[in-house]
Amino acid sequence: MFTGIVETTAEVVEIIFEGTNITFKLHSHLASELKIDQSVSHNGVCLTVTSLEQDTYTVTAVDETLKKTNLGYWKVGTKVNIERCMPANGRFDGHIVQGHVDQTGICTYIEEVGGSWLYDFKYDASVGNITVEKGSICINGVSLTVFNSQDDGFRVTIIPYTYNHTNFHQLQAGDVVNLEFDILGKYMQKILAKKN
Repeated sequence: MFTGIVETTAEVVEIIFEGTNITFKLHSHLASELKIDQSVSHNGVCLTVTSLEQDTYTVTAVDETLKKTNLGYWKVGTKVNIERCMPANGRFDGHIVQGHVDQTGICTYIEEVGGSWLYDFKYDASVGNITVEKGSICINGVSLTVFNSQDDGFRVTIIPYTYNHTNFHQLQAGDVVNLEFDILGKYMQKILAKKN
């Protein structure tokens, strides 16, 4: 389990295609602190560390993960938000994030306003996911608060710290992002749907 508070970024340095799977080799200053078989969030996707070499490590994404996320868009040089799982005695600084991406969305608009940034996102509402005003959303592994919630989109504000310490500063209109919707909202939606 994660919180959506990104620790740092990692850079893709090699991509290996193995049947329908893709193995990514990443460079990060956190590599020396990782362990083989450890779960790490990569742009909001929980992936298992499979090998370690000094300042690099590898993870493998299976076909199902590639279909539901933006990992298939990664290239050598792509910067990825990473977060290790939350320790049992840790604080929930963000919100409950499982590392299971629900679907992708598209960044449709970016504007700098007084030192912060506004980002608009659209997603396919027919999948059944929803946002609520002032609710939580996880975008590329970053825990954020939704506003201007609509049936198929929403807006978030990015503060300078988040902009500079995640890959949000590289995001452009038209880019595909990973979305994990609030787990509490998903449970409530399912319960209410059963009552109707």
